[in-house]
Amino acid sequence: MWKLLALAAALLTMTACSNEAPNAGEAEILAESEVEPSPPALAEDPYLWLEEVEGERALSWVEDQNTASLGYLEALPPFQPLFERNLEIYNSDERIPRPGLRGGHVFNFWKDADHTRGLWRRMTLERYLARSAEWEILLDIDALAEAEGEDWVWKGSSCLRPEYRLCLVNLSRGGADATVVREFDVEAGDFVADGFYLPEAKSSLSWLDENTVFVGTDFGDGSLTESGYPRLSRLWRRGEAVENAPVVFEGETTDVSAGAYRTWDGDVPYDIAYRTPGFFTRHSFLLDDGGERRRIEIPDDAVFRGVHKGQMLVSLRSDWDVAGKTFLQGSLLSVDFNRFMAGAREFQVVFEPSATVFLSRAGVGSTRDYLILNLLDDVVSRLMRFEWVDGKWTGEKIETEANGSIALVAASDETNDFFFNYESFLRPDTLYHSPDGGKTVVAKQSLPEFFDADGMDVQQHFVESKDGTRVPYFLVLPKGFVADGSTPTLMYGYGGYQISRTPSYSATVGHSWLARGGAYVVANIRGGGEYGPAWHQAAQKENKQRSYDDFIAVGEDLVRGKVTRPGHLGIRGGSNGGLLTGVMLTQRPDLWGAVVVQVPLLDMKRFNQLLAGASWMAEYGDPDTDDWEFIKAYSPYHNLDPQAKYPKAFFTTSTRDDRVHPAHARKMVARMAEMGHDLLYFENTVGGHAGASDNTQAARNEALIYSYLWDQLSE
Repeated sequence: MWKLLALAAALLTMTACSNEAPNAGEAEILAESEVEPSPPALAEDPYLWLEEVEGERALSWVEDQNTASLGYLEALPPFQPLFERNLEIYNSDERIPRPGLRGGHVFNFWKDADHTRGLWRRMTLERYLARSAEWEILLDIDALAEAEGEDWVWKGSSCLRPEYRLCLVNLSRGGADATVVREFDVEAGDFVADGFYLPEAKSSLSWLDENTVFVGTDFGDGSLTESGYPRLSRLWRRGEAVENAPVVFEGETTDVSAGAYRTWDGDVPYDIAYRTPGFFTRHSFLLDDGGERRRIEIPDDAVFRGVHKGQMLVSLRSDWDVAGKTFLQGSLLSVDFNRFMAGAREFQVVFEPSATVFLSRAGVGSTRDYLILNLLDDVVSRLMRFEWVDGKWTGEKIETEANGSIALVAASDETNDFFFNYESFLRPDTLYHSPDGGKTVVAKQSLPEFFDADGMDVQQHFVESKDGTRVPYFLVLPKGFVADGSTPTLMYGYGGYQISRTPSYSATVGHSWLARGGAYVVANIRGGGEYGPAWHQAAQKENKQRSYDDFIAVGEDLVRGKVTRPGHLGIRGGSNGGLLTGVMLTQRPDLWGAVVVQVPLLDMKRFNQLLAGASWMAEYGDPDTDDWEFIKAYSPYHNLDPQAKYPKAFFTTSTRDDRVHPAHARKMVARMAEMGHDLLYFENTVGGHAGASDNTQAARNEALIYSYLWDQLSE
């Protein structure tokens, strides 16, 4: 969503107090590092009625808030030009059409001014590399939505190899995670009559052959986990009622999810079942033709990454002692899969981390003959290719541009072709093609420079957090920057789920902020994956405060270095990052002049009871146990103070967000308003967890946010 909202990575992903710091000198502000004691938790929540997503009273409240906030924000001078420029960029024909490799074709999903919901399309790889503009249109979502009277939002497809003719298409109403699944024939260009179909649910399907799929969905009572995801998997044959399909695997109600899927090593299929007791743990099983299941005996927190050239690949989230050896946390291992299942434990190390170099969270891809590893070295990307030769792995560096972010975009296990993208804060995206047996070349020209970066500067800094940990952050300075504390500065962070924030090109940040004289900061705080699993685990559960201490340390460093001052320092985050900025609002209101809180978690007492919240207890803890003692210390909803002097915050969410409940933002805003605090609120009625379902909505959301930031952080 970050790329959609700001053309940057992703996902993925929505009192009359002064902008200035309280009456205290900067030295006093920087010295205030202790968190104030939290006020008593709510004895009884008076705003539970706002948890009724589409309740009449709740929606009336939302409409009133939207009317007041939009009336204010859309009247600000920057709004209209920012909105128009955003929309121009998001609909630009000069954007790179991202490829998906299936057989000899490149598949792509595209939105523009004439196709706001989007086109699903394809062309041959040869024509794509020749930069043809002639696409074969498979499905026009705008036309489909109009014909069927539905608010359809594209949520992807899964196609049956090796022909890739039959596809399971996922369509969401309004952008929610729950989708309707329909079978589509790409050669016929239409949905399959009486084909595989599932009504709206959070479903998972995997092709076995043209007449058979594994399916997990809402089958009725007892079929979902407490987190709202499928608990069991059935073997569903064409023409059979899905509720009559035999169950092949089931997990526990307390699991996050459970299911089954087919994976391939060349032409060799493996059927894998799994159950996830927690967000970061998984039990995997090999299913044989007779339905027998055998546990794949790797650590619960290790990641089974499939089989390549007969070698099972496993990445480690913690050290593993096995067969008399200790393999380090963050390593990627391999072993002959058949021998492993027979009891052998003869592992080889494909990759082992160093002090600064780690495997990124989604950093393993493969082609027919190679593994492609995406590494982070002090938060900038490196790409390596490994080949299985004579019983061992040999690796080589793939030459790429330095000091930026690299993402593996598409790969094929039928050839050695793959595509990757390079970008940096001031360098637009460039798509590269590594052909089978050839030299890596630019596949598509870079994005145009949507803002003038001449004279701007990118720096990486490190600051010591409260406990002495060295925390990195990137600082992008505008042209003509002077270190006198006067520069409006926007600081972004996430800090959760081992998700890394790396240098990325954002046309929205560029034209809306940097080109207008603002500085931009990305804080690589603990909880993320910038330095491997340990960086994430250092800020889980009882240690979550470390994420917030890191973020505060970066903010204080910016003030100390006279990049900015509190009245000119704004912060922004979404989802777990919305929790981050909500905590920053309540813990250090003196340090920020503006706070953007998007699709956030905020009520940490009830998060596990709302939508998918139960699945996140591995990150935050269980508030229904003694864990509440450390959770309540930072829960923003429970740490609001009627006497505090908060900056005028801006909260956004979506009615159709069925991942993070909109009540988090609703209740926070209602309670702050009751206390007399001045704030802004916008709830998009569609858009899901991304906050927007088309380019116009995304352009509007970003214009609202940057208009707010300039209004709060300017002199």
